[in-house]
Amino acid sequence: MSTEHGVAGGPLPATEAWFLQHGLSYFVPEERHQAREALRPRRFLPAAVLTVLLALGGGVVLAWLSDELTAAPAFLLTIGVLGAAAYSLTALRTRPIVVWALRRGLGSLRTLLPMMSRALPLLLLFVTFLFINAEAWQLSASLSTGTLWLVVLLFGLLAVAFLLVRLPEEVDRTDDDVDDDFLLRACAGTPLEGECRALVDDPGADPAAYATVVGFERWNLVLVLVVIQAVQVLLLAATVLVFFLVFGGLVMDIGVQEAWTGAAEGSIRNLPYLDQVSVPLFQVSLFLAAFSNLYLTVSTVTDETYREQFFGSVLREMERAVGVRAVYLALRDRVSAGRVV
Repeated sequence: MSTEHGVAGGPLPATEAWFLQHGLSYFVPEERHQAREALRPRRFLPAAVLTVLLALGGGVVLAWLSDELTAAPAFLLTIGVLGAAAYSLTALRTRPIVVWALRRGLGSLRTLLPMMSRALPLLLLFVTFLFINAEAWQLSASLSTGTLWLVVLLFGLLAVAFLLVRLPEEVDRTDDDVDDDFLLRACAGTPLEGECRALVDDPGADPAAYATVVGFERWNLVLVLVVIQAVQVLLLAATVLVFFLVFGGLVMDIGVQEAWTGAAEGSIRNLPYLDQVSVPLFQVSLFLAAFSNLYLTVSTVTDETYREQFFGSVLREMERAVGVRAVYLALRDRVSAGRVV
């Protein structure tokens, strides 16, 4: 076996380094073992209990200080999500996965305009009718800060839950039709390029048999898709928020806002440092942006046109990961058996 990419010990260590560099931590046995250990009750239960206690205490204090009961569940939910994310990034070893996916998602900003041209027109047409509807303003203006916070969180969690249900199907499609040509394409330019050719040419080897991705490795690919999808959809939702803040600041004068929200004359306040943006305008814009986030999340996964626009290049990255993993496992088994390529 050769030593490639300057990594001592042959192509297996080089491939493991390649996995880590490409957000595939759970493809490395040691990282997968550490994550599995972190999921044992004796490891995660103390952290979970401490997080819940802190969240409960902070939620009660915040609700008491703000005199809003809905502030307590909103704070509890926020701290729970942040605590789970922190534990995942550290103990569950997902930091390389998330960092790579964030870079990949932010690196696709050049494709944001084409995505906006496909996804936003119909959405804006629909939500603009809501924006110029008095009932939408009354609903949003009637929400307390804690309730609006909770609603936005729930919309976001529903979007993530939808992704966690649907995106595993995308991963499962990737490893359905793996053959020798698939493996050769996937391994081109990787530490296993030479070994892949040797395994494919060996009639006694069948690297394609290792293509099925399960367990932690499967969820590694799902997490990559979730993060990339979340970055892109949040950018589009932020665009919707900015659009309505600007549009509302131009066309919705205070008199209209008072009539639509039922507020007393002179009672509507503007946000600090934003003289054109009133509190009701910000509330209705945020509510519609959160709704748009959920709508875009569903559309980009279920609609074939949106799906190709959002996932085209990412799915090619997944195919490469599946192919390299299959050859890596085949080579590792061969080395364990005392044979070389």
